[in-house]
Amino acid sequence: MSTEAKKGGRGGGGGGGKKESILELAKFVDQQVRVKCLGGRELRGALRGYDELVNLVLDDCEEFIRDKDDPEKITNRSRKLGLVVIRGTQVSLVSPEEGTEEIANPFLGGGDDDEEEES
Repeated sequence: MSTEAKKGGRGGGGGGGKKESILELAKFVDQQVRVKCLGGRELRGALRGYDELVNLVLDDCEEFIRDKDDPEKITNRSRKLGLVVIRGTQVSLVSPEEGTEEIANPFLGGGDDDEEEES
């Protein structure tokens, strides 16, 4: 069997080599980041490390507690977690803590723009 046949069946390329991540997390190492996870958890901490699967290591980590009545709202309460490893499959967003601000969602609101006028 040739080496090409062993590498990648079904035309998958399988050319070996290291996969490059589309995320540029290196610039956030040792900086405060905010991480949103699948399921709604939101964490803040100093990014100490990561890998190609986006597994993250956060130090001095803090989890923001959500409102029991409205899970979309974050309360002003939080809990300290310390050193945390977050599995990459659970990460949905990584953003720097400095230089970002939350804005209102333009798609939420009571506008009647969806209704079309009939002639």
